[in-house]
Amino acid sequence: MDSQRRVVSGMRPNGRLHLGHYHGVLKSWVRLQHEYQCFFSIVDWHALTTDHAAGEDISRNVMDMAIDWLAAGVSPSSAVMFIQSQVPEHAELHLLLSMVCPLGWLERVPSYKESQQDLQHKDLATYGYLGYPLLQAADILAYRAGVVPVGADQLPHIEFARDVARRFNHLYGREEDFEAKAEAAIRKLGKKVSKLYVSLRKSYQEQGDLDALNTARALLKEQQTITIGDQERLYGYLEGGGKLVLPEPQALLGEAPKISGLDGGKMSKSSCNSIYLRDTPAEIEEKIKRMPTDPARVHRHDPGEPTRCPVWQMHQVHSGADVCQWVEQGCRSAGIGCLECKAPLIDAIRVELAPLQERALDYEQNPDLIRSILAEGAEQARDEARETLVEVRQAMGLNYR
Repeated sequence: MDSQRRVVSGMRPNGRLHLGHYHGVLKSWVRLQHEYQCFFSIVDWHALTTDHAAGEDISRNVMDMAIDWLAAGVSPSSAVMFIQSQVPEHAELHLLLSMVCPLGWLERVPSYKESQQDLQHKDLATYGYLGYPLLQAADILAYRAGVVPVGADQLPHIEFARDVARRFNHLYGREEDFEAKAEAAIRKLGKKVSKLYVSLRKSYQEQGDLDALNTARALLKEQQTITIGDQERLYGYLEGGGKLVLPEPQALLGEAPKISGLDGGKMSKSSCNSIYLRDTPAEIEEKIKRMPTDPARVHRHDPGEPTRCPVWQMHQVHSGADVCQWVEQGCRSAGIGCLECKAPLIDAIRVELAPLQERALDYEQNPDLIRSILAEGAEQARDEARETLVEVRQAMGLNYR
């Protein structure tokens, strides 16, 4: 298993998905599933961390989310789709990691205090909410994933997961006779490769040469003559530590466009400013027609400034270059009115969502297929997570078989 070719990501089932989810996450997932081994999880336990009374809504939201993912192009033949709570290994790893995670680490996660201020109307005085970043770390580390696609606001959570993995490896990666086993593994590489490995290790440890470290890691990935255990030992030996039980994940920052809502702010369900993926053509038209425009355009003949208008922001994402040019010139010259400006945007969003909505309708009419896809995905995910738990239990001395 090559952790750097493995991706893990997930979404909370908190309600219907909108254009922000589609352009910000789903389109990226559809691309990544053909480039990496991908695990995409509907993280229902995470939904409970900020709304523990949402039980009645969760099952419906989970099904709706699965339909939207599939309709957007996430394929069960290319990626593993599953529900977090159907893979209990996440909970076990979360528990085991909680034994070594300092309380102060959780309290210092930036989103902890920020969310408490933003969600003052919710009861967040629970361990579930405090421990949310550790559960997220377990979601990632359970699959020994090296790549996690996130937005910039989630970077502290990935750094937290790295810290947890690093601490675990430091505490439990020191197996008996580690150096002797690592030296024996080097000899198994063959004369030429072992000599190169030793040279690269020396360059990194004595001179801090990161290029040498990365080259050595790439070298180990290519080796077919050593076991996974020996490979993990040699990864750890490169950095002077012990056996690498849990690889440290790295964030993959996407280049997704910023999706503004109907009011010009960030599109979100809580702000009531969203166009949802399964809104009808009539709903799309009605929402866009009600959008505010440049406040300086009081009358039809008043020139406007597109950068002050949320409709322009949506045009930049959904309309072609020719339409954007027409809008920009027409607005500034008062050559077009605001309703004229909105008409091609309505058409563009309708056209973009039409095939997705058609696929979604097929899935809506076949709920048994959705449940089958999620159940099969959970089995695949459990197989991978079980392997990680075997390593973790052995490292911690919980090996009774």
